[in-house]
Amino acid sequence: MKHGAVSAQPTILTAGTDVSRTLETARSQVEERFLEGGTVLLSVMDVLNRLLNSLDNITKALDNNESSNADADLRATVESLTALPVTEQARQNALTVLAQTGSDLHKHIAEMQETMRYLRTFAVTVKITGAGLPEFAGFAQEILERIYSGTEEVNRFAGHLDSLQKEVKVALSFGVNLSKSYSETVPAVASALRQDAQKIAGHRQNLGAIARDVGAIARGVQSKVASTLSALQIGDITRQRIEHVQSSFALLDEFLDGDGKSLDADQRERLRNVINHLTAAQMADMCTDFHRDSQNVVQTIKSFSHDTHEIMKLRDQMGGGGENNFMRALESSVSAAHEIVKQVDAATRQADQVSQSTLGTAAKLLESIGNIRSVKTDINYMALNTNLRCSRLGEEGKSINVVTAELRIFASKLDDSADSIVNGLPALEAAAGNMAPATGNSGGLAENLTAAVGSIRSAANMMEEELKVLAEHGREVASKITLMIGKLDFEHDLGETLARCATVLEDAAGQEIASIDDIAEAVAPLDRKIFKLYTMVQERHVHRHIIPQMEDEAAPTPVAAAPASAGGDEDLFADALF
Repeated sequence: MKHGAVSAQPTILTAGTDVSRTLETARSQVEERFLEGGTVLLSVMDVLNRLLNSLDNITKALDNNESSNADADLRATVESLTALPVTEQARQNALTVLAQTGSDLHKHIAEMQETMRYLRTFAVTVKITGAGLPEFAGFAQEILERIYSGTEEVNRFAGHLDSLQKEVKVALSFGVNLSKSYSETVPAVASALRQDAQKIAGHRQNLGAIARDVGAIARGVQSKVASTLSALQIGDITRQRIEHVQSSFALLDEFLDGDGKSLDADQRERLRNVINHLTAAQMADMCTDFHRDSQNVVQTIKSFSHDTHEIMKLRDQMGGGGENNFMRALESSVSAAHEIVKQVDAATRQADQVSQSTLGTAAKLLESIGNIRSVKTDINYMALNTNLRCSRLGEEGKSINVVTAELRIFASKLDDSADSIVNGLPALEAAAGNMAPATGNSGGLAENLTAAVGSIRSAANMMEEELKVLAEHGREVASKITLMIGKLDFEHDLGETLARCATVLEDAAGQEIASIDDIAEAVAPLDRKIFKLYTMVQERHVHRHIIPQMEDEAAPTPVAAAPASAGGDEDLFADALF
């Protein structure tokens, strides 16, 4: 260091001069701006946390969707719809078999009706032939009544079968139209449902990927915010160093008014010159550090613009209305599917009715067959009894005997027709059993479809709400970061203020540093007091560069401008916000 005589009259700087006021203004601005910057960073960190919470909620919602059975239920329902044409064809085949079986039974009933007509004719003949024989008059009337009873049973039997055939005919006609409708609509509707469900699943997978990308960017911004918080220590360091400069002037004034009163004017001026150089050097060194660290902050926050743009772009991709568009398409397909299900329901009800009617008719036919067999047995016994009586009458009973023999022959034909009908009843019942739809209850199909779509809609509504929250948080992040960029550019105005202070101090100090070797012992207490102000190693180095150590002294342990402690963001906030 070069010491010499002061070449120019130095400016006398005291705690009350303009420079001191300028230093106080700079100190207060640093404190205010860094406090404000820390508050902005706090708000950015808070909104980033909310953004990440929204992303976590979306991720959980997507995970819940993947683990739910809604999509599987919808796919199962679609498969059931796809099977409808085959099911309906099977039902039509069963109806066709039922119609054919009924037609075959009708032939046997027609034979029975024909036999009953012959029996009535023979019974009337017996009554007429035996009119002259009192013992046959009542007996012939009884046979005739039994034949009438059997005829009514056969006709009732035929009526049941006719009603069944009418129902089958209507069902067949309805089924033909339904089968045609199924073949035209079911494949397209089922395909649309399947595609819509796949689109929703694909869209949600895409949402999951975008959510992960947004989360990665947001966590990167969090890391940058933490780094910026650490860098904000430059504000506290700068404020302290300005205070140390201010305190140096205050200690000088205090020294000159106290222990330094014995110094003459020249010695005072040389001491002020040295202190001016000391404070100017401290300010210059502080400005260098402030400029460097502020540039680091500026560079960090400039990168936030790109991050914000990416978050907003990804947010727009997530909230592009895809979920609602896909849901509208799915619900349109579901509406078409419900129309088909209504047709299924109508067809099923009709099939159930035909099936129940068939089973009921089969039971009635079986009962009627029993009654007809009973009539046939009674006629046989009556005819046999008549034959025996006629044999005892000789020639008088011969004509009646001939008629009753024919009566017995035709009565036996009822057995043949009855056997044919009884043999055909299992086929009738089997055809009725095949009328039940393979898909089961159509109401269940509609319920499954509604439940599956309801679950998907519920998930879509929840996703829409979460995306709205995410969009709001995304906008808030962008707004906060834009505000932060403006608030944290400390170099723009504070740097100029600090540089101006340094320039004023340098101008006040002059070109050369005065020598104070002759008063070293006297000013040693002042040197020690100023030296004890420092909390950073760098300040001590600058001090000793201007004022060499005058005597051995036990200096307090210096405190370096350390990086952020491992205590977390709270410690950084505490350091940054003083």
